[in-house]
Amino acid sequence: MVASVKFPRLAPGRPSWILSLAAVVLPLLLRAEPLALHARSRVRDVQDTNAFVAVERSLSWEPSRTAVVVCDMWDKHHCPDATERVGEMVPRMDAVLKAARAKGALIIHCPSDTMGFYKDHPGRKLAQAAPKVATTVPLQGWCSLNGGKEPKLPIDDSDGGCDGCPDCPGFRAWSRQHPGLAIEDGDAITDSAEAFHLMRQRGITNVIVMGVHINMCVLGRPFSIRQMVTQGQNVVLMRDLTDAMYNHRKAPYVSHFRGTELVTEHIEQYWCPSVTSADLIGGEPFRFKADTKKTVCFIIGENEYSTWETLPEFAKQELAWRGYQLSFVTASPKVGDNDFKGWDAIPKADVLVISSRRRSPPGPMLEAIRAHIAAGKAVVGIRTASHAFEERDQKTPTATTWMHFDEEVLGGDYQDHYGTGPGKVTVVQHDRATAASPILNGVAPEFRAKSHLYRNRDLAPTTTRLLVDRTEDGQSETEPVAWTNTRERRRVFYTSLGSPDDFAEPSFRRLLLNGILWSMDDFIPPAG
Repeated sequence: MVASVKFPRLAPGRPSWILSLAAVVLPLLLRAEPLALHARSRVRDVQDTNAFVAVERSLSWEPSRTAVVVCDMWDKHHCPDATERVGEMVPRMDAVLKAARAKGALIIHCPSDTMGFYKDHPGRKLAQAAPKVATTVPLQGWCSLNGGKEPKLPIDDSDGGCDGCPDCPGFRAWSRQHPGLAIEDGDAITDSAEAFHLMRQRGITNVIVMGVHINMCVLGRPFSIRQMVTQGQNVVLMRDLTDAMYNHRKAPYVSHFRGTELVTEHIEQYWCPSVTSADLIGGEPFRFKADTKKTVCFIIGENEYSTWETLPEFAKQELAWRGYQLSFVTASPKVGDNDFKGWDAIPKADVLVISSRRRSPPGPMLEAIRAHIAAGKAVVGIRTASHAFEERDQKTPTATTWMHFDEEVLGGDYQDHYGTGPGKVTVVQHDRATAASPILNGVAPEFRAKSHLYRNRDLAPTTTRLLVDRTEDGQSETEPVAWTNTRERRRVFYTSLGSPDDFAEPSFRRLLLNGILWSMDDFIPPAG
């Protein structure tokens, strides 16, 4: 900001080039600094045209040509969780509005269906006074999903989207904008296309949209994204100051906060870029207190089943898009290679997915695994995890081995296998006693697996069998092939399947996904 600008004293009546220069320079010096925004969009991946990748570019917007639209930040919502999340956003949002206002941007408050509360407010009269303008594309009262421009939304909000209270009755609970958002002199108040008329009156071509709910009003209201983009405005969504009406019990069965992110990504692909509040007021972008992303840590060190390839691919395809953080602790497939890399990720993990075979990890790494388990955190084991940290024919434990990991953690008792060859393909079936377990959602009642059958006897009393297995030639006994163990109240899931061919079997992939979700006490999608 410029406090004063001094120019040489000129004799009266004597024109000078200095006057002409001053006429140009002075307005430039007094102009507010532009809004520097980091706008994220999504474009098609050149290597995979079915995928989108995030790209970022810098925007520099003149504040006087910019409006900030606050969408439906009501005082109360019929969904208590939605009301709580709005209240949590309010302090950060109010700080952003103060900063934008101070820089010279127009603030347009749009709490729909509450104009009666504001009928005598100067901000309401300001919006009403804007002259109507003709538009090439007619202004809409509600802008529905545009099938010619975008596919359907990535979340199912057909139940109204109440996450914590799925039977929440819908009613108009709101009467005004949240009182924590200040409405100052010069701000406007509207819930209609008046917002666009006001923008045209003031030469505003740039729009920052924030508020709720991203899958409904933020897209569809007459003052918001679809309308403004269609009318040719430059629009960005402030992605950290928004929320969705989404119930995690509906497709795609992700957390509420991941549902919001998926709609943000949809908007970035088909409508407009997004920015964060950090662009205006610095610091870290806003994040809801309950929005904690869980970390799945894979420990891979075996030489037979190629899980150094199959597990990362599985994690990318089945877990990454659901919003989980992923980390990998790996040793090479070389027999006896105990030089695990990246094990400092273990203490940060919510669940360890173990695919190790007869390895002796560094002592500190094994201690980190023991500490994870002692803390009651989740464990998932596949295939050779039943003999993950022991040497063949080992009789005496060492600081880098865990001879009884199978019995103490997984709840099993590995006794070698039935061998390979003709007829050794295994037939996997639900255990009748637990066929209703959600871990078996989407897992076929019977399927064939290529993994040769392990002998597992005397499961611990804290285990629950889920799948049983026998060889196709009928020469084996029926063996447990997947189970849970809830010893000491921790959640442990294990399956003796895990060959490369198993990862090509949809039922196995679904079983492993469900087991990982169950271990973290997360929602397991229903069958189909």
